Amino acid sequence: MPRSRVSLLSALALLVPLTPLVLGGQASAAAAPDTAAGQAALAAPAAPAPLTVINPGFEQSRTGWQFTSGTGVATNYPHGAARLAYLDGGPGMKVSQTVRATGRGAYDISAWIATGGPNGRYVARVNGAVAAAQTLPSASNYRRYTLSRIALAPGDTLEIAFESGDGWVNADDVMLSPASPADPRVSSSDPKIVEMFDWSKRKANSWVQLPGTRGPLNVDEGHTAGSGAGTYAASYWAGYANRSGYYSRDMAHQLAGAGVLGLHAENKAMLRSFAASATAAHKYYPAWAFNFDASTYLSIDYKSPTNFVREVPATFELVQKSEEAYRWSGDRSYIDDPALWDFYRHSTDEFVTLHDGLKDNGAVKVAEGTGKGIFQGTASYNEQSGEPLAEAGDAIGSQYQAYLAMASLARSKGDRTLADRYEAKARDLKTYFNSTWSGTGSGAGMVRGYTTDGRALTGWGKENSWFMPMKQIVEPGARREAYLDYIDQQASGPGRPTNIEALTYLPDTFFRNDRNDTAWKWMKDVYDHKDIQHVNTKQGTNGDYPEVSFTLLGQTVEGLMGVVPDAPAHTLSTQSRLPSGMDWLRIDDLRVGDSAFSLRHDGAAKSSLTHSSGSAPYTWEARFPGTYATVTVDGVAAPARTKVVDGVTYTYVTPVVAPGSTVTVQAG
Repeated sequence: MPRSRVSLLSALALLVPLTPLVLGGQASAAAAPDTAAGQAALAAPAAPAPLTVINPGFEQSRTGWQFTSGTGVATNYPHGAARLAYLDGGPGMKVSQTVRATGRGAYDISAWIATGGPNGRYVARVNGAVAAAQTLPSASNYRRYTLSRIALAPGDTLEIAFESGDGWVNADDVMLSPASPADPRVSSSDPKIVEMFDWSKRKANSWVQLPGTRGPLNVDEGHTAGSGAGTYAASYWAGYANRSGYYSRDMAHQLAGAGVLGLHAENKAMLRSFAASATAAHKYYPAWAFNFDASTYLSIDYKSPTNFVREVPATFELVQKSEEAYRWSGDRSYIDDPALWDFYRHSTDEFVTLHDGLKDNGAVKVAEGTGKGIFQGTASYNEQSGEPLAEAGDAIGSQYQAYLAMASLARSKGDRTLADRYEAKARDLKTYFNSTWSGTGSGAGMVRGYTTDGRALTGWGKENSWFMPMKQIVEPGARREAYLDYIDQQASGPGRPTNIEALTYLPDTFFRNDRNDTAWKWMKDVYDHKDIQHVNTKQGTNGDYPEVSFTLLGQTVEGLMGVVPDAPAHTLSTQSRLPSGMDWLRIDDLRVGDSAFSLRHDGAAKSSLTHSSGSAPYTWEARFPGTYATVTVDGVAAPARTKVVDGVTYTYVTPVVAPGSTVTVQAG
């Protein structure tokens, strides 16, 4: 038996896992999409996985694993479901499984491990040689450990082993992930960002599902064994690690980080599943969460077409993020796929009309919630407020960005009339927000929502506060600056959210409003709290909430480095947002479309871009905040232009960077 000092009662309060278990049975019919059309539009089943771990959660006892003396399977302290593997303290004990690769690839291998003392080991061996290993600390609560980028060729043998240390070792829920297509690397004058990015890259990739893996469906804290099994599609964890699926809100926030890792197939499959679920029967709301098969709704959040979790901002964020995924990947299916295109159109048209009846907004339509809770449609991501909101700052801000995204997608599709229409809708909504909807107050006095009986709400609303400047619906100027000050003050003091995933939005909020030092402060705050127990004890540590690692990746690239990709147009915009004290920052293997780049910023006025590989030249818009009299391109004076974007004046040049070449731009 494991020498765990944690009682069964304590164990039940810990994280219940989700892993690709080998189970029989079929997906629950109750969780299937509600229309045949919705089902047909979803992704085809994945091919069998090229690498499979037998009995990864030890639910079939010893099946597939080898055990030395002093080891075994127990039930007293599982990470999830009912069983775990244990090793007693002392030298020479091992629990292991050897599998054979049927294809070529690189993989991450993750497991949840708890220990009663230091110096246990988690090891991967390829053809008998150690390929990766971690020495385990003493940590009696389960943590997720990953061995990264294990390269295998057809016929290679992979041994996954847990080896004993000074105290007991408990292991559970092994998971295989494909190594990400991109392997971005950061270097800097500041070691903190290097450490943070390296941790985030490895942690984020450990949440990626290996397509073709058989795993449980509808796992949650009340149903730890789920309701049968399914074949997992290209996807990644976005939500609680003790549930067998991904959530629209989390996925939307993780999409940029996934783009940095080159997870374009996963982004598209997940976005498409949500798009196909936004049917007329759902009044064009997408489902809130899907199982990893990308075709069945996660049953804890879906009861029927009229009784499922739905939140107004998510519908609009999925439109915005689809446009961003198109810019990262260059994949034309984002504008050619009927399921996706219909979703964009319905979300920015019929959805708004159907959900605009409680508050009179004049000529402008604003999508509303019911004020009756998440299963009847809520206006805000702030589920804990208890306010009966009809309209909320996060919803109206997200609606504004969805209009802009729809205009961009329509222009890419060649429909200028439609693009012009949605640009006008975005302008009108922003004007109405600033002239009427948000009131006349500043800071704590700004309106951030309306109740179902028409009362305007001011003060701190968490998501419905910080989303407004994050979505850039607030006009630039003194009023916006005062509100940003208010957000920072509240989040730093009595209004600080207790859940780490809420704090992950704050770097985005401040980067998008050129508050670089404040944004970096919040990145460090999130990272420095990664090893603290999550407020939901079943989740594990903060760092084992997937949103943490994915958002730190996106915030490094889109925030600190100011990268705006546009793969379809073969253009790339950059702007240094380095905080005080960070002299330089470089990233290698930054993928945009089929190209790879290296980008370095030295301070605020010097940037270098190397087009490492690709099939076509890119136009680089190198931006520098402020007005500069001179700009040099590779040491030669070049004509510089200026433009104003969201209230900020930029000096910029647009050199062409061919594959294999490097261009350096310096302002001033």
